[in-house]
Amino acid sequence: MEKEVKDNRLYWDGCDTVQLAEKYGTPLFVYSEGELIGRFDELRRDFVEKYENTRVAYAAKAFFPLAMAKLVEDCGMCVDVVSGGELYTAVKAGFPAERIEFNGNNKSREELELAVEYGIGRIIIDSLQELALIEDVCREKGRTMKVLFRITPGVKSSTHDYIVTGKKDSKFGIPLDDDVILPQLKAAIESEYVELYGLHFHVGSQLLDNVSHLQALDILLDLVTKVRDQLGYEMKELNLGGGFGVTYVDEKRPPYSYFLDPMMEKIEGYYSQKGLPRPNVVIEPGRSVAAEAGITLYTVGSIKEIKGVRKYVSVDGGMTDNIRPALYQAEYTGVLANRAQEAANDVVTICGKCCESGDILIRDLSVPKPAAGDVFAIYSTGAYGYSMASNYNKNTIPAVVFVRDGKDRLVVRRQTYDDMIANEII
Repeated sequence: MEKEVKDNRLYWDGCDTVQLAEKYGTPLFVYSEGELIGRFDELRRDFVEKYENTRVAYAAKAFFPLAMAKLVEDCGMCVDVVSGGELYTAVKAGFPAERIEFNGNNKSREELELAVEYGIGRIIIDSLQELALIEDVCREKGRTMKVLFRITPGVKSSTHDYIVTGKKDSKFGIPLDDDVILPQLKAAIESEYVELYGLHFHVGSQLLDNVSHLQALDILLDLVTKVRDQLGYEMKELNLGGGFGVTYVDEKRPPYSYFLDPMMEKIEGYYSQKGLPRPNVVIEPGRSVAAEAGITLYTVGSIKEIKGVRKYVSVDGGMTDNIRPALYQAEYTGVLANRAQEAANDVVTICGKCCESGDILIRDLSVPKPAAGDVFAIYSTGAYGYSMASNYNKNTIPAVVFVRDGKDRLVVRRQTYDDMIANEII
């Protein structure tokens, strides 16, 4: 999103971020509704309206309070959940059941019962034991469910190893060995409690090139052929996952069309050559929708300068509201929101308040000489900031505010100390 600066202050979707910090306190997650809607508009234009029989399932794990569930619904998108809690959030938001799909490598019986009872659109099978468990739940509930199988395509993606999900050595997906995947698919075809609907892959996250997607798609289509030839079954849906990259510091965010057009060309060419109708095609973007729409506001506290070594600038949050730098060395950039037009002639390291040496948010950032009380904004924290927030060191989870065209509204209230210990028993 365009970074707007007026009168030495950072504005976000028309709102003065310094005023937001004063009104709601810090740390504070601030999301541009306009940016979120704009991402969905891009997906609609470059995928849903461009190609028939396509769907976008927003990956809820990126960011999914009730307000986001409602926005996803209002934008006409589907949602991909990976836990009972995300599913419950969708249910409480009144999200249409048919537009929910359920991913995850270790779904519990209780989670599957909730999914079957609500009548969600699809369950994506991710383990060898899951089909029998789904069948048992469906038998008990007197229901049938559409299922897809997530395969492990065995491709390597150019990203941090912790967010590579499509390589052979992965906890995700069904191995592609014929004696493993084909019996699973055959059992689903023959089941009276599930309808085999299709195949799914996800190759990783924060990807800036399309190579692994296209490699995985070739492998997926080979399996489609094998299932047709050996089991006499035609897939109704292909799910290509997500993982599309965003801008954190200076990366160039590719447009969705860069990933989607080559994949759709390959799929349509395959089915045209076979003389068969193309099945539904689904994608699961999450980070690419939410990341750049969100910023986090902090208040600067203590400052420690070690001559000839480093200047530490402490803020009132840290790894409890953004674990990604500590978890997999994610890089960010930011600005002093109340001094956004001043010369950035001081090099500092922004650190959090947790009792961990690894609680570093940004290393070696050029800013105006900071002072206690300044408001610091970190960009592109909309994905996995709030959703991965924790109470480590008994820090409370920040509030979340949506802004649009100069107006702000609270969508998640700040956690209180009482909230934090509500489930604890002496």
